Amino acid sequence: MLEVRNIAFTYRSEPVLRDVSFVVSPGEVVSIVGSNGAGKTTLLRILATLSVPDSGLVIADGSNAFTLPLRYRRQVGYLPENPTLYEDMTVKEYLTYRANLKGEPSKRVRRRVSEAAEMCRVTPLMREPVHRLSAGLRRRVALADALLLRPRILLLDDFLAGLDREMRSAAGAILSEAAAFSSVIVTGHEIEDFAKWTTRFLVLRDGVVSATIPSAGGDVAELVGKVSYALEGGDS
Repeated sequence: MLEVRNIAFTYRSEPVLRDVSFVVSPGEVVSIVGSNGAGKTTLLRILATLSVPDSGLVIADGSNAFTLPLRYRRQVGYLPENPTLYEDMTVKEYLTYRANLKGEPSKRVRRRVSEAAEMCRVTPLMREPVHRLSAGLRRRVALADALLLRPRILLLDDFLAGLDREMRSAAGAILSEAAAFSSVIVTGHEIEDFAKWTTRFLVLRDGVVSATIPSAGGDVAELVGKVSYALEGGDS
């Protein structure tokens, strides 16, 4: 379980996050939405321990993530907004290198690479050099990287950006499969897409979680309307 307690973060004397708190249980897919500049990327960087908050705690299974960040990071899969790949490697070389770098025992690396590649539909590309791939295919490889170790916490920033139509249509199945072993957090602006497979929405506004909107598996249009209303500042 991932607990976020009273996170605050300031950038150049401007508060970005003021008092962000929520919990994500195993098996959940939680969508964090907000306007541009609401702090979604900053929040995910903090949850990945790549940025340090001014105050507050990130607790994973009862342990403070910032006390032993290297141990915590091994439990985390993170897809940044703008991932950087090693372009001179083939897809297989890159994913193998990343699995080794993350500390996966060598006897399990081949299986982990194969599983992640299959989930993200990049198996036919394994011998392709990364520099020959389109932006959408590179993002698929970066997603496979995030999923390599079957992480207990999966953080996907601007999840659907740059993904092709095939991957967008497969997103729900991928996240459903990932939720079998992860607490999943995604960010982005594609509310209608998210509404089809999210467990609940957290609306980030004015530095806090201003609304929590559960998805009861009902009407997608109604859920989109509730989230849009909350984003505009309405009560939920």
